[in-house]
Amino acid sequence: MNDEQINSSRAPEPVGLYPHARRVGNLLFLSGVGPRERGTKIIPGVELDDAGRIISYDIETQCRSVFQNVRYILEDAGSSWTNIVDVTVFLTNMEADFAAYNKMYAEYFADNRPCRTTVEISSLPTPIAIELKVIATID
Repeated sequence: MNDEQINSSRAPEPVGLYPHARRVGNLLFLSGVGPRERGTKIIPGVELDDAGRIISYDIETQCRSVFQNVRYILEDAGSSWTNIVDVTVFLTNMEADFAAYNKMYAEYFADNRPCRTTVEISSLPTPIAIELKVIATID
């Protein structure tokens, strides 16, 4: 069985000891992906105070950035957006953000409808409001 760790040169650096993705056979398992930008501390759609706490954020901007980062990892691994079969979404504020996130999700996944689970969690390792965990196929 093929087992390979994959790191994208375009997606943000992992915040811990893990690869962007791992290929096992014809499946590609992505680690949690957030909206950060590679090589910077910039988080699109997030305004932080001097202590690094969130002052305000725009969930739609974060969604666009997360989806782009997922696309980078998939493409750099030899897969594609249309090969996504399962998505787990972590939101830090379901009540405030679900409607906007769900609208963005419907736009980005109009042609591919993977299985999806959305859960609310109290926080993420960096000051972000959304993270995706993705499984895709790879040829």
